[in-house]
Amino acid sequence: MTVFDAPVFDCDNHYYEALDAFTRHLDPAWGPRTIQWAEIDGRRYHVVAGRVSRAVVNPTFDPVAEPGVLRDYFRGNPNGDDPIELLRARTPIRAAYRDRDARIDEMDAQGVDRAWLFPTLGMIYEDPLRDDPEAVCVLFEAFNRWVAEDWGFAYADRIFAAPYLTLADPRWAEREATWAVESGARVIVMRPAAPTTAAGRRPPTAPEFDRFWSLIEEAGITVVVHAGDSGYSANGYADDGFTTNFSGGIPRPIKLLQTERPIEDFLASLIADNLFVRHPRLRIASVENGSGFLRGLFHRLDALGTKMQGWFSADPVETFREHIWINPFWEDDIDEVLELMGSDRVIFGSDWPHIEGMPRPLDYLDDVAHLDATTLTKVMSANTSGLNAPPA
Repeated sequence: MTVFDAPVFDCDNHYYEALDAFTRHLDPAWGPRTIQWAEIDGRRYHVVAGRVSRAVVNPTFDPVAEPGVLRDYFRGNPNGDDPIELLRARTPIRAAYRDRDARIDEMDAQGVDRAWLFPTLGMIYEDPLRDDPEAVCVLFEAFNRWVAEDWGFAYADRIFAAPYLTLADPRWAEREATWAVESGARVIVMRPAAPTTAAGRRPPTAPEFDRFWSLIEEAGITVVVHAGDSGYSANGYADDGFTTNFSGGIPRPIKLLQTERPIEDFLASLIADNLFVRHPRLRIASVENGSGFLRGLFHRLDALGTKMQGWFSADPVETFREHIWINPFWEDDIDEVLELMGSDRVIFGSDWPHIEGMPRPLDYLDDVAHLDATTLTKVMSANTSGLNAPPA
């Protein structure tokens, strides 16, 4: 493994939720509309919005697959592995997946100085509830209180867990953002999706959300748009739903080809609707969404700026580069991402301990060892560190 001497800031770590993560602070009367546990044939499942969720094989995470077990598969599967077989090998849950002090010990062993910390199940439970915006807000308010209690928003100034924000109700989003800021959150996280409100699907740039964006901008905290269940339809080319990438153990290639659609649409809307003109100090970090969409999107933004003279007050591609940071997939071409975004806008994330991430966070250094020292330090540390504090 390549040696890197600067303190590493990993922009993409995860916990595996405690069994009561969603229910500890939830009024049980809301259970039928939000989340409950059920036992079926001796196994435990979450019931979300009255339906059994099988999006995760074992939502207790005990046992759970090892970190990075699918790394070679996503690299191009040079060994011809069956991903389902790889995932069948599970081990008892580690303390570091659920305990912050154990996590710091793990980070010390890994050589990671600081990390942003995001949900696992929490990234996939808004969409099943989207037709009940009130239930979405009730559930994630309870969930965020658990995050604050078990992980904290700046624990030991090393673990920065992010509260989950939804725009399903703009007034709730404003209240929850205010609470998050007052509670010391350094980042917040949301999924890349047009929220479903009581008025129907709305773009994240709609006027009713401007007060929310203003609160975030004034506080100077970064909005992380992290991959999750964005509720996209396969339009008949495959079965819909978050669990069908490997339906019945069979890969669904069309769905795997479309993994970057949600983030491209989300970020494109921010630019096309001039969100950053209204909120010029707003910072967005795209995490675990990949970077393969960038070149095509930039080409189309260039063309759009030419066609719609006067709509944009500045070059839309340059606006994108000014306000948005990109965490590429580890298998992406880092040189291409740096060419497109610039070295100040690329951030390292290992996705540890998820199956598609790095077995050890600093394994990534082998893929970026050719970078010059200044660029490497920006990607592995300085850029995320800058996003972790209000802008100067």
